[in-house]
Amino acid sequence: MDKIIRAITHEGSFLVAAIDSTELVTVAQQVHNLSATASAVLGRALTGASIMGAMLKQDKATVTIKFNGGGPIGDVVAISDSRGNVRGFVNEPELELPVRSDGKLDVSGAVGINGRMGVIRDYGTGEPYIGQIELVSGEIAEDITNYYATSEQVPTVCALGVLVDKNTKNVLLAGGLLIQALPGVYEEEIAKLEKNLEILEPVTTMLAKGMTPADMMQTAMKGFEVDILDEMPVHYACTCSKEKYAAALMTLGRKEILSLPFYNGNVEAVCPYCSKKYLFNREEIAEIAEKAVVSNK
Repeated sequence: MDKIIRAITHEGSFLVAAIDSTELVTVAQQVHNLSATASAVLGRALTGASIMGAMLKQDKATVTIKFNGGGPIGDVVAISDSRGNVRGFVNEPELELPVRSDGKLDVSGAVGINGRMGVIRDYGTGEPYIGQIELVSGEIAEDITNYYATSEQVPTVCALGVLVDKNTKNVLLAGGLLIQALPGVYEEEIAKLEKNLEILEPVTTMLAKGMTPADMMQTAMKGFEVDILDEMPVHYACTCSKEKYAAALMTLGRKEILSLPFYNGNVEAVCPYCSKKYLFNREEIAEIAEKAVVSNK
């Protein structure tokens, strides 16, 4: 079972989160029929969003991250709740690119670097917070690091990884690590952390050695006393329903609703996050259109 663990150093200098997201990235690959390249792209985005979501304090809060760097994979979207449960999609799930000269999947080549990363935090209590930054690499982790530093002025280190089998193209391992400096951190503490990070192995290498999220966190924070805040299971979880799609159709207005195309006697809506199909027959469409008229009065 995938899980995320959050902790704070005993002195209150750093907030740390580590995750094993192998199962949820595997589910995403199966749901969207992702290529190896697309699995690495969306897997990193889902893992990063899960960590960012788990950092939220409000129970019903959500965070959405979106990357559009002008690359061939198109939009990359990941949404997490405050428990780290995520869903997402890419525009071109079957995109495959040649591996880089170092043998790694070309995430940056798929995402592109001529665009933006957007972040929406919805706390469920009013207008959501919306932030945007220019992409720095298209590698996802570096862009999340830059987002926190630029948009929120929080010094952050983010590491994400997805390992895909070269032959089967199936996801083998996925995970991530995020460390944030808190107000009042001392320079010597930052220097100690930097030394740890210089020799820290890639996330998937640590996972391949059998390390748990707690092990990865302890390795990154060697020399610091760490207090565990919480540990949570995380899943790939879509929140769609036929009722939600009916409500969404109502926002179109009566004329637009009645002009929707029918196939085999139904209007079909397909969820971009889980690929589930919802069918609305003529009577249901007529009822939705009538409700749209009433709600617009």
